[in-house]
Amino acid sequence: MRRQIANIYRLGVKELWSLWRDPMMLFLIVYAFTASVYTRATAVPETLHMAPIAIVDEDGSPLSERIASAFYPPYFVPPVLISQDQMDAGMDEGAYTFVLDIPPNFQRDVLAGRPSEIQLNIDATRMSQAFTGNSYIQQIISSEVSEFVRGYRGSTALPVDLNLRMRFNPTLNSMWFGALNSIINNITMLSIILTGAALIREREHGTIEHLLVMPVTPLEIMLAKIWSMGLVVLVAATVSLVFVVHMLLGVPLGGSLILFLVGALLHLFAMTSMGIFMATLARTMPQFGLLLMLTLIPLQMLSGGATPRESMPELVQTIMQIAPTTHFIELGQAILYRGAGLEVVWKPFLILAVIGSALFLLSARRFRGTLSQMA
Repeated sequence: MRRQIANIYRLGVKELWSLWRDPMMLFLIVYAFTASVYTRATAVPETLHMAPIAIVDEDGSPLSERIASAFYPPYFVPPVLISQDQMDAGMDEGAYTFVLDIPPNFQRDVLAGRPSEIQLNIDATRMSQAFTGNSYIQQIISSEVSEFVRGYRGSTALPVDLNLRMRFNPTLNSMWFGALNSIINNITMLSIILTGAALIREREHGTIEHLLVMPVTPLEIMLAKIWSMGLVVLVAATVSLVFVVHMLLGVPLGGSLILFLVGALLHLFAMTSMGIFMATLARTMPQFGLLLMLTLIPLQMLSGGATPRESMPELVQTIMQIAPTTHFIELGQAILYRGAGLEVVWKPFLILAVIGSALFLLSARRFRGTLSQMA
């Protein structure tokens, strides 16, 4: 038993040295847990942010000026006043996402109670801004017109007062969700890539032949790759959570970091086993890359990280129950967002352990059967 543990340790150290001598893999790890996390959190906001808008003011009244002044950062860039002849050209060039056309005599018609319309042109190719900005602009115009007609700015008394309490994200900051979700996705991606690439690298460099003549078993080789590559991903994820997400971006970690890392260990056990299984199916690195794309994209898109699982078809929800990422995202969001303890997340922990064990046994059987063919 002691000799087996020593073999697993020494083979794992060999994997770490091989990774250290691979600059591209090192760059991928550093990028995935630093720049990738930062850009995912800040560069792609899910809310309306600095949308370009232009206004054609054919009325020139105090009401039209009031409406124009209601659009300001951070939701919109300061509006550009253009003529009607410039409207179509600006939309064709993509200079503006929204163009508001206020017709002549607009204020007079509003004060007289006559029907009046404002034309809003939207560049629908910018889908996220178009859908969100449409409702924002309607609310802004309705509010400004009603306040102008009443003659004072104030809220209308409602028969029922709705007391809103934003839990777990009081400021509705999308950066919180983006940063933590990026960490979870990168753990999944790198755990598959590093273990799969380590095995294919053995074949391409010819070192698999050396392993076959050594007094080591296929199980020892597989366990060495799992613990070494899993350790690298776990350390990188911990550093990213503490220094990039918590300290640099200022995202609070709601729950126990240790509990999350224990869940990450179970997830790494499952995904590294999957990486080895995929590497036994692919004979070259390009083949492994194609297989990775076919596997990784559904895992990330359908596991509840990009969109809530409740909004997906029932069949997809049922199928994704066997995916480790589904349960890792569930426990990760519960711990890091809502501060949940083990009494809440024990079920995804247990399911992850079962799925990981099944993937490990499947990968071990496949690895043992194909090891001699890799030489």
